[in-house]
Amino acid sequence: MTSNRSAGIILHPTSLPGPDGIGDLGPEAYRWVDFLAKSGFSLWQVLPLNPTGYGDSPYQSFSAFAGNPYLISPAILMDEGLLTRQDLADRPAFPNGSVDYGPVIEWKLTLLNRAYDHFQASEFPELTKEFNKFKKQQLSWLDDLSLFMAIKESRGGVSWDNWPEDLRKRKPSAVKAFKKEHESIIDSHCFRQFIFFRQWAALRTYAHQKSIKIIGDAPIFVAYDSADAWAHTELFYIDSQGKPTVVAGVPPDYFSATGQLWGNPLYRWDVHAESGYSWWIDRLRAIFQVVDIVRLDHFRGFAGYWEVPAGNPTAEIGRWVPGPGASLFEALKQAFGDLPIIAEDLGVITADVNELREKFNLPGMKLLQFAFSTDPDDPFLPHNYPPNCVAYTGTHDNDTSRGWYLSAPEGESDFARRYLARSGDDISWDFLRCIWSSAAVMTLAPLQDFLSLDTSARLNYPGKPSGNWSWRMPADTLSDFLSSRCREANYLYGRLPVTGQKVVKRHI
Repeated sequence: MTSNRSAGIILHPTSLPGPDGIGDLGPEAYRWVDFLAKSGFSLWQVLPLNPTGYGDSPYQSFSAFAGNPYLISPAILMDEGLLTRQDLADRPAFPNGSVDYGPVIEWKLTLLNRAYDHFQASEFPELTKEFNKFKKQQLSWLDDLSLFMAIKESRGGVSWDNWPEDLRKRKPSAVKAFKKEHESIIDSHCFRQFIFFRQWAALRTYAHQKSIKIIGDAPIFVAYDSADAWAHTELFYIDSQGKPTVVAGVPPDYFSATGQLWGNPLYRWDVHAESGYSWWIDRLRAIFQVVDIVRLDHFRGFAGYWEVPAGNPTAEIGRWVPGPGASLFEALKQAFGDLPIIAEDLGVITADVNELREKFNLPGMKLLQFAFSTDPDDPFLPHNYPPNCVAYTGTHDNDTSRGWYLSAPEGESDFARRYLARSGDDISWDFLRCIWSSAAVMTLAPLQDFLSLDTSARLNYPGKPSGNWSWRMPADTLSDFLSSRCREANYLYGRLPVTGQKVVKRHI
């Protein structure tokens, strides 16, 4: 991890503005990178970039290796001749401030199918060469993913445990027959992945040219309805009929009185250990090819995780089971050397979790919103931060800072005002300045906090099955005033990039 003080913003690409109902990797993403660089930031944090599944959640993905095709930019496809102006003429009218996933998905898939048809019907010799190379290089996961998605499409989108038995169990004769009959559909899913990674690689290269590093996000668990679980049942607690026997969750906590029942299949860690954690090494290698730093979600699960019997309606009944612990991270360290990993160590943290994180010198997370419910010894208060941590006002799972303040118990909001020595009238920026001035090596906040937005701009409610992940920033958000205010904060608290230019001092 870097030893230089740095700062960044959390913004998933879906939240970018644009005409196609959802943010994408096109012109607005490049404008966003320009804004980050101009404003003195060196970090951009995104959520998982994988294909979204149940509830449109980036944490319930059809693949831990694939990219989200809904993020593909139609504008870039048109520039490259894969779409025409006529292809975009029937674009629906989408809302500006939120993502309406149903119509968006239908529209994006229509465009992606048109792009693939153009690719098949016309001459694209260089692109064809690139595509064939991509398919060979990514064969280890792409073959499973494209087949999985094609079968799912042919079965009306149902979960793989509802497929015919021969396909559910991947019987060679059935798989061979399906591939022969649906060759074009399978290839179209490969094409979507090729285009996604091609567009993302170009954007990431541009970010690096602007001295911006990208922080990605790796959920500890994979979704049950995923190519990963379907193709590798031996790695999970999944029975001979394809059903999970135990599933993931967390017990009752700050977020929920009944816990959170995630439903993900749990790993057979003994099987992973026998292979030298090869699947995990492959997974992290794939992630490091698209981001620079990885936030390992639910880090405490590597020390011990909450196991819930399959079929339980909530996560209240379960048991703690030891995770792989240091042996996994020894294998990762041997494979990658230094581990550019942030440990998401929130929730109920026990001594073994801290020991695991410290053994590998991984920075943990500090959230200012959690700091005001106890006393001055609270570890989430900035004067208690160790340098090797990443400080946040809040994350995608929290209310905005203004939303938190307006709904917090009076005792907590009063403590916040006393601690900050502020009235609370500009609470979002009070929070920002507070953690920016801390010893934390990295500081980040959601864009919503820089805009002083309330609860209406919240991105996710943990445990809420629908209605999340939809906030989008207005098209006129990235003003010169906002950029100047951000750059001044980064200057005052020593968080400009090392190559950053000196700025004119002004009040914030």
